[in-house]
Amino acid sequence: MATLLGPESPWTGGKRRTRNRNVLTRIRHSQIGGRRFGRGTQLPEVLLQERDKRAKWHGIPVLVQELYESSHLNSDFTRTHAVLKELSSLLSMEAMSIVTEDRKAAQESTFPNTYTFDLFGGVDLLVELLMRPTLTTLQKPKMNDDLVKDCLSVLYNCCICTEGVTKSLATRDDFVSFLFTLMTNKKTFLQTATLIEDILGVKKEMIQLEWIPDLSGLVQSFDQQQLANFCRILSVTISEPDVGNDDKHTLLAKNAQQKRNTSPSRAEVNQVTLLNIPGFIERLCKLATRKVSEATGTPNFLQELEEWYTWLDNTLVLDALMQIATDEAEHSSTESSDESSLASIPQWQRLPQSMKIVHEIMYKVEVLYVLCVLLMGRQRNQVHKMLAEFRLIPGLNNLFDKLIWRKFTASNHVVHGQNENCDCSPEISFKIQFLRLLQSFSDHHENKYLLLNVQELNELSAISLKANIPEVEALVNTDRSLVCDGKKGLLTRLLTVMKREPPDSSFRFWQARAVESFLRGATSYADQMFLLKRGLLEHILFCIIDSGCKSRDVLQSYFDLLGELMKFNIDAFKRFNTYVNTEEKFQVFLNQINSSLVDSNMLVRCIVLSLDRFESQTEDVKVVEVLSECCLLSYMARVENRLSFLFRLINIINVQTLTQENVSCLNTSLVILMLARRRGKLPFYLNALREKEYSEKYPGCLLNNFHNLLRFWQHHYLNKDKDSTCLENSSCIPFSFWKESVSVLLEGDRTSPCAIISYIDEPYMELDRDLLEV
Repeated sequence: MATLLGPESPWTGGKRRTRNRNVLTRIRHSQIGGRRFGRGTQLPEVLLQERDKRAKWHGIPVLVQELYESSHLNSDFTRTHAVLKELSSLLSMEAMSIVTEDRKAAQESTFPNTYTFDLFGGVDLLVELLMRPTLTTLQKPKMNDDLVKDCLSVLYNCCICTEGVTKSLATRDDFVSFLFTLMTNKKTFLQTATLIEDILGVKKEMIQLEWIPDLSGLVQSFDQQQLANFCRILSVTISEPDVGNDDKHTLLAKNAQQKRNTSPSRAEVNQVTLLNIPGFIERLCKLATRKVSEATGTPNFLQELEEWYTWLDNTLVLDALMQIATDEAEHSSTESSDESSLASIPQWQRLPQSMKIVHEIMYKVEVLYVLCVLLMGRQRNQVHKMLAEFRLIPGLNNLFDKLIWRKFTASNHVVHGQNENCDCSPEISFKIQFLRLLQSFSDHHENKYLLLNVQELNELSAISLKANIPEVEALVNTDRSLVCDGKKGLLTRLLTVMKREPPDSSFRFWQARAVESFLRGATSYADQMFLLKRGLLEHILFCIIDSGCKSRDVLQSYFDLLGELMKFNIDAFKRFNTYVNTEEKFQVFLNQINSSLVDSNMLVRCIVLSLDRFESQTEDVKVVEVLSECCLLSYMARVENRLSFLFRLINIINVQTLTQENVSCLNTSLVILMLARRRGKLPFYLNALREKEYSEKYPGCLLNNFHNLLRFWQHHYLNKDKDSTCLENSSCIPFSFWKESVSVLLEGDRTSPCAIISYIDEPYMELDRDLLEV
């Protein structure tokens, strides 16, 4: 196969052998006619052949020399193509050995074939051949499509196997731009897309899509298959550069970076460029939701799919097979269709229906990723409007049972963690990307109700009516012509499969995140009851207490979901008490919470906030009953337990270690103190922190740390409208009270009973240090 895609080259990062160093130095500095790609062709052929035997170059230098000599301006390229095919067979074999991890044969050579090809100027020569039409009008005849395809495939093989080739090509902006022009030709599209994706992946500076000549026309010329392939390239151009795990990157460093970069990033500019292409989002929605034939031809379709996948681990390899099959079908349509003609088609080219389905799944993974990135960008509302208009959610709902979440689950499925870059099968990648899209779609947006059908929307209205509370405005404003069809909406279908997942399945993490996003924002009693009626709370508690789940990621996602589900909802706390009906269960639950406060602090915040509200509703008999009976509320009502949480929340973070993952611990500690301030008990809590320091024999440590954290809080939140709105919505505490409370705590008057400084003895004060600079 000409086009290959595999893991990183085993040759990269290793030391090149120095044998024949003098000869190689001469090769590197030699030139023919001033052309860099001619290095080595000036050497006598006898010398090259003699050194070839000793260095095991497999005749590549001589072939490169012949390739150069046969590719003059007036060449008809017949001999050029023949030589290139001979070279391609050597290079593709080596690339295949790397893709299949059978590296022994490749390592027998002192220099890998592709390294030798590049060393003698082969890569530069192919680049010059491809770009020659843009550099001169004298060339006759032009290169045919097959020759262009082979040139691209050889270049790609070199990128796989040879250190530095990809990086070198990435520095050539003229070549990168030229490659996009080749995508207009369907016959060379696949090879071009393969090479562009690899080059853009290592390019130091992200390409600017608006620099591509007539990008809009190019994209509009693509058929649906080409557009899906193009999404792989787009994913590199619209995603912010990966600077490490986002959750582990400190907020201090991020804030400093944002201060330096005030203008939109290239990724953000590229997102705008794409959204301005007429019909682009509509076509992506059609790709994401188009149906796949169910005529698999075998009852063991998924097992067959997995067998194929053991060696087809990349979309582009599969694309190549699909193209072969398509070309063969086109050829057969013009020839005899009798049995002898069919028999002439190799068995491996007769692709099963399962292969066509996994091909479609791979396309959808790429499309959903692009849509997900756009949903999280600055143009989120514009994207949301278009996704609703083009019925993305109803379309995905119609695919859910038949494609996205089939009932069959292979026993040998290895489900990886939530790392989006994990080496997953197409099925697993598709499910995770689908769940990430749902999470992005629902999070803090009124369009979340499109995940329901009309009957379910009516159910929400009925819940509000029964509780004598007004309907949520977003529910009232939902366009019912755009919601899900069928007996179940997408959210309900998701809940159904969520309950069937094994305890430690990483799908649980993404499923919980997707459902939690539906609840996030301003708390809705009707939304909570809708999910409570479907047994979600009992399912979560089973997973936390009884299932034996050990995954911290899954447990964290369930704690967060439980917090959103129970917040301010007296019925939820009553259900909790019904399930956790023994002291043993309650202790298991508490142990899970206490084992990692970073994971569980959002649930702690929910309990504290809910308790505070319920204690102000003592005229309600139902509330009083639950307050007196619920073990969880009784536990949090004891001030020593709230103080214990406060001590640990402040102690596990500091300004230098704050990340997006653990900054919630700071906000939870603030909630505890804000509620104490409302009740006039803030001095009591601050004094308790001081006493804790002295009892632990580290006076000033907790309070100095908390003071610095609050200074960072001001620096971080006072300039971010979105983050401040999230704090207000999630806590039902006006952000003005958040700001005021932090200001009171940071007051510089040592006589103020509500200022942290009043509880730090002068010898232990460290407040003059500026910790807000990286």
